[in-house]
Amino acid sequence: MPAHEGHHRSYDAVIVGGGHNGLVAAAYLARAGRSVLVLERLGNTGGAAVSTRPFAGVDARLSRYSYLVSLLPKKIVRDLGLDFRVRTRNVSSYTPVERDGRPTGLLVGGGERRTREAFARLTGGEREYQSWQRFYHMTGHVAQRIFPTLTEPLPTRDELRLRVDDEEAWRVLFEEPIGAAVEDRFADDLVRGVVLTDALIGTFADAHDPSLKQNRCFLYHVIGGGTGAWDVPVGGMGALTDALAMAARDAGAVLATGHEAVRIETDGSAAEITYRTADGEGAVAARHVLVNASPQQLAVLTGDQPPTPAEGAQLKVNMLLKRLPRLRDSEVDPREAFAGTFHVAEGYQELATAHAQAAAGRLPTAPPSEIYCHSLTDPTILGPDLVEQGYQTLTLFGLHTPARLFDRDNDAVSEELLKSTLAQLDAHLAEPLADCLATDADGRPCIEAKTPLDLERDLRLPGGNIFHRELSWPYAQEGTGRWGVETRHANVLLCGAGAVRGGGVSGVPGHNAAMAVLEELGD
Repeated sequence: MPAHEGHHRSYDAVIVGGGHNGLVAAAYLARAGRSVLVLERLGNTGGAAVSTRPFAGVDARLSRYSYLVSLLPKKIVRDLGLDFRVRTRNVSSYTPVERDGRPTGLLVGGGERRTREAFARLTGGEREYQSWQRFYHMTGHVAQRIFPTLTEPLPTRDELRLRVDDEEAWRVLFEEPIGAAVEDRFADDLVRGVVLTDALIGTFADAHDPSLKQNRCFLYHVIGGGTGAWDVPVGGMGALTDALAMAARDAGAVLATGHEAVRIETDGSAAEITYRTADGEGAVAARHVLVNASPQQLAVLTGDQPPTPAEGAQLKVNMLLKRLPRLRDSEVDPREAFAGTFHVAEGYQELATAHAQAAAGRLPTAPPSEIYCHSLTDPTILGPDLVEQGYQTLTLFGLHTPARLFDRDNDAVSEELLKSTLAQLDAHLAEPLADCLATDADGRPCIEAKTPLDLERDLRLPGGNIFHRELSWPYAQEGTGRWGVETRHANVLLCGAGAVRGGGVSGVPGHNAAMAVLEELGD
């Protein structure tokens, strides 16, 4: 809806970008009685947290980009009265491997006894399981201490360290490369790899990278909800952003899709936002501007020098199957193996080799990936006929595929990478995945792949980086401000994933930007 037709020409807050963080901010501010306008470039809100039907004539509504929930605080769901639920996965992960010429694997989940037995089956003893228990008891303690701080003003490094109150955990997670802890605590290559993967989701790094960006990635993947559990959104990711859009509208916010913000002019106390629609340009005034976009886009809007983009490094693949494939490891039911995270080519040495090859400018010969089946936990994303016929979804997330690899020919490299990635999966299946793929109304296999360059084009993620930039430590540093959303313009805030404590589907930057505004206004 055009903002200049039947709506104000001035608002307390204008939010640039209608992704989930922008909608969280809009809902909080509108519920506090502030006038709010959301300007969204696309024809729909939701950003990367959307559900779509990607396959022609097929009643399957998939989480096309982001797909699991861990970092969304229950506080936000409660505060905004969201009609949104998640379901816990009964299985954490399954990792297939061939040992001594026979197919086997590691199933984590289904109860402590089953997990202990799975470790013993793979490793021949108790040591690795006991190390696993101790390690994740430590990360669980850290999660309980850190997660509640994400919706509070930024603590200092010393304050957060005191809150963690565990010097060994602080050293392992905050001070030395995570690879040191993995190698010190675990002996089995497969177990080491399973632990390390949380440090590499969307992050192109070696286990011993001195920048510790892998540690920051690992931290955000183990603190969610105070437990580190990754849950399935009922109805898909779009269910969350639909609920947020409804909450914002019900509170009085105006959501204007098809409105692309092109310029922000501000003197620090008042701002004018110029936007473009199919009918031309318009402008609206605001006391505060909250930018739910990347730091690069923020700089473009304000006329500042854009920071160097952080490179994305993932392949996202969506699939619909007629049935789940059978596994070579006959001791594991596919309905359990695919219900959690199914790790492929993610042994510790395999991950190191893949990183080294990609860093040298080559596609990994054994591309690592992880897969899960949303519809096993939440069949509501499929039409009743598909459920009755036993159809299932598969979501694949590939690692160590930096954007630079796709520069020469995005489509050709994507096709080559997808082929080799699925070949790694097929090596652990008793039947080719291709035999299980459903077909769309035009007879084409129901599979689509998105590279970092596709994400940059479709969603304006700089470099295709799913976090907008490299993840930050969840404490104050020079220039971060009180809430981690402040910019050099006093009344312009960054409420997207590129804010401090951003990244992932959390709503935290949106919450914190709204709190910064309300705090300034004395609410």
